[in-house]
Amino acid sequence: MATDDFLVVETPLPHVRLVTLNRPARMNAMAFDVMVPLRQQLEALSDDNDCRVVILTGAGHGFCSGADLEDPGMVPNIDGLGLPTIALRSMGLLEKVISTIRSMHQPVIGAINGAAIGGGFCLALATDVRIVAKSAYFRAAGINNGLTASELGLSYLLPRTIGQGRAAEIMLTGRDVSADEALSIGIASRVEDNDQLLSSALEMAERIAGFSQVGIEMTKRSLWHSLDASSLEQHMEHEGLGQLFIRLTTKNFEEAIRARRDKRPPKFVD
Repeated sequence: MATDDFLVVETPLPHVRLVTLNRPARMNAMAFDVMVPLRQQLEALSDDNDCRVVILTGAGHGFCSGADLEDPGMVPNIDGLGLPTIALRSMGLLEKVISTIRSMHQPVIGAINGAAIGGGFCLALATDVRIVAKSAYFRAAGINNGLTASELGLSYLLPRTIGQGRAAEIMLTGRDVSADEALSIGIASRVEDNDQLLSSALEMAERIAGFSQVGIEMTKRSLWHSLDASSLEQHMEHEGLGQLFIRLTTKNFEEAIRARRDKRPPKFVD
């Protein structure tokens, strides 16, 4: 287990890393003392060749409550900069957390244990799959604070997750989206009792980790690339090249056939 002041990283199962935001007194708000180590840890996990799946969750009753206006922590490397440049650098640091999750080799399961507010909503949407506790809720809080609800990719990710109309209503009203509604509109893939959230995430992670490593990585890439594809034909070509690449450069398909014949789990070595 690796522990930062506000971050805990564990290996609860082979090839699975559990990353916990560990500032429960502030509902794991996006202080720079939390987000900078989180980005660094995610980058390290992406380069960890033993890691197949990452689970991201929060300690306590909140997943992430967004910007911490009372105790934001220290922005690194700002000596000699003026306020406008500091503001730009600060937002860039937070944006890198979102883009890092997207670019990681491994799929990231969001175990959303509680409130995901403002930037925390964005952080949740950046994960590849979201399992949500019954007590959790989502809120695009910027609009409630006299700001824009659009931050850290929310106006990009949310419409692509639930559709433009629903996203507009949620972002413009700043209302809470319950776990059950999140399930019904596609933000969540499943809703679990609070005490079953982590075990459900681990079960999913174990299943994913049992597949081919290159197959997992290529599937994640294809899913994210599909959001920006200009046409079905373009994306099918991308998918086809990925399928051919794995089929022709590994013996995974042959192993899957043998395993079914022998009535055993496949052992993919890529």
